[in-house]
Amino acid sequence: MKKIILATAALLMVSNVAEARDQIKIVGSSTVYPFSSYTAEALGATSKFKTPVVESTGSGGGLKLFCASNDMDSPDITNASRRMKEKEFATCQKNGVKYITEMVVGYDGIAIAQSKTTAAIDLTRKELLLAVAAKVPNKDESALIDNPYHYWDEINAKLPHRKITIYGPPTSSGTRDAFEDMILKHNTKHWKVYNDAGFKKFHEIRQDGVYVPSGENDNLIVQKLAKDTEALGIFGYSYLAENTDSIGAATIEGVGPAPETVQDGSYKLSRSLYFYIKQSHVGKVPGIMEYSDLFMSERMIGDKGECAEIGLIPLPAADRDHYRANLKAMTRLTADDLKPKK
Repeated sequence: MKKIILATAALLMVSNVAEARDQIKIVGSSTVYPFSSYTAEALGATSKFKTPVVESTGSGGGLKLFCASNDMDSPDITNASRRMKEKEFATCQKNGVKYITEMVVGYDGIAIAQSKTTAAIDLTRKELLLAVAAKVPNKDESALIDNPYHYWDEINAKLPHRKITIYGPPTSSGTRDAFEDMILKHNTKHWKVYNDAGFKKFHEIRQDGVYVPSGENDNLIVQKLAKDTEALGIFGYSYLAENTDSIGAATIEGVGPAPETVQDGSYKLSRSLYFYIKQSHVGKVPGIMEYSDLFMSERMIGDKGECAEIGLIPLPAADRDHYRANLKAMTRLTADDLKPKK
């Protein structure tokens, strides 16, 4: 009997060792990916910890993996280019992921980009809506119709006679969520023809080939713009900043994406960037707090930080201090935190 007990204990020890990990698992946003992976490489190069594994799964995909389980084979951290949704938090709670800390690392502007070989274009948010929405108003705005527009000058005669093709993120992407919020929902929530049709915040994107979902690798969109020079592409500002030799940005209502226009809000397609920590894995997977501290440090996200050099737009100093204090205290995210502000 004693041998059986010892053997069982040994098996449990082996099982626990197998369950434990010595390498952090990070998933989520393709927009946050360059900054997260840069920080991961820095942690691996300058500390005793292994370089964390960072996967670009999209914000929605990352949160789905993060909230699916509290087991040690689930991600420790997920990145997001929009805030966690109430229903995602509820899924986390249901699946045992009870304690979560939310960090904001900086700002991003959603760039509407094109080949530098093509004449610059200025668009309004309403014109973007009319280009991508599945349903648009008819001429007298008495009803919604299937989107008939295939050239920009059909939307506004002052725009060029240029085919509408837009390479953008898929439904799993936080950039897609943010684009839908800022372009479709923003424009339709008080537009009578949409409200009369039963839509308070219409956000359905057309599926007739004009809008082309292009995966979670934003570099692929950059490559497509080099070949399809009349097309537009949608992705985070950092990918624009890294490819200024070949692509430029459309202006939105006369303003282009840049660190100062995103920070002051004059560029209307701006958003915050997040990462979420699974508190139950802290202390079990080595390096989670050290990685998080490094990511939130002045070295990485300060005004002259290394992530700013590759396209991250810094938070104001007071906000950086606020989130660092939350990290130190491991402040827990609550359902009330995620409720829309009235």
